[in-house]
Amino acid sequence: MPRSSPAQPSPVSAMPNAGGWPGEVYRALKDAGIRQVCYVPDAGHRTLIELAHGDPDIETTVLTTEEEGIALAAGAWLGGQRAVLLIQSSGVGNCVNMLSLIASCRFPLLVLVTMRGEWAEFNPWQVPMGRATPEALEIMGVQVQRVDDAAQAAPAVAAATAMAFEGDQAIAVLISQRMLGRKTWVEK
Repeated sequence: MPRSSPAQPSPVSAMPNAGGWPGEVYRALKDAGIRQVCYVPDAGHRTLIELAHGDPDIETTVLTTEEEGIALAAGAWLGGQRAVLLIQSSGVGNCVNMLSLIASCRFPLLVLVTMRGEWAEFNPWQVPMGRATPEALEIMGVQVQRVDDAAQAAPAVAAATAMAFEGDQAIAVLISQRMLGRKTWVEK
């Protein structure tokens, strides 16, 4: 398997919206050599997405569905680069079949999952997949780590990145809904 080395740290502090745990997580991703960020638009990942778009060293890809990100991450690895997939827990169910590619070919995979269906959830449609997310990932061979405390977000992502790319493992970091804040319907 090709191995890509970590890039030199980038001055993320000069980027807009680089504060708080999302900025720290972005710095951890940059320090680990992540060169591609793929995502389905999600308010929980908004700051990470903005940072990626503002960074000339990062290639961003907007996905039409989450499982495309699994294939993109595998292709990035084959091309000598490291990628991260940013999704919401409701999209994990869309990835289950495609995770067979990761398990069969032993590609490394790093996924950051913003959780829904938990703390202060207003949308009952988010609850079933929110409950099933950890088990669905684990059944497909993805190791799951959960972050409930903003101070632990960057260290957890740094550790997950090392496990994924240095240990050829599939790792998902679940980011608690409590860290994202309460969501509400947007009225126009």
